[in-house]
Amino acid sequence: MAEYEVDKEMRVLILIAVAAMAGAGCAHAQRTEARIHVISEDAEGVGEALGHGGAGDAICQEELEKCMTLCWEKSQWPYPHNPKQAGWYYKRCTTDCNKDFTDCEEEYEEAAREREKKLEFSRMNEAIEWLRAHKTEVALGTVVIVAGITFVLTTGGSGALILAPLAL
Repeated sequence: MAEYEVDKEMRVLILIAVAAMAGAGCAHAQRTEARIHVISEDAEGVGEALGHGGAGDAICQEELEKCMTLCWEKSQWPYPHNPKQAGWYYKRCTTDCNKDFTDCEEEYEEAAREREKKLEFSRMNEAIEWLRAHKTEVALGTVVIVAGITFVLTTGGSGALILAPLAL
């Protein structure tokens, strides 16, 4: 009879343990809702760091101008040339600096592609915090994936920057 009571108590204890684990498992597995989330009250500044002709265009253009100035105003011209023979040297400066400009543009474009790949978050609050901190680096229409749900960055009727589910 004593054995039966131990088995009964053990079964009750196991049942309680299983119920507790099942309840705890559900507590952390909350699913992100497919609803609209406000990022900021206005969309001011969105995409500013992207430039007008591609990512980093203004920075690369500034570097090109500095390169041309430094190259053209060299105090030492390659031997045996001098400033009177400027045509070939201007062409050399243009070729070298344009290569640097192209490399700069490609670096910024690659960085932009990497950022786009990283717009996948496991929790909505992570996505909202990141977008608030980096809104100059993203464009309207950017796709953001949060916990497997696809959202798009857009503006609301009042001009607020929002994350809206791609399909309602």
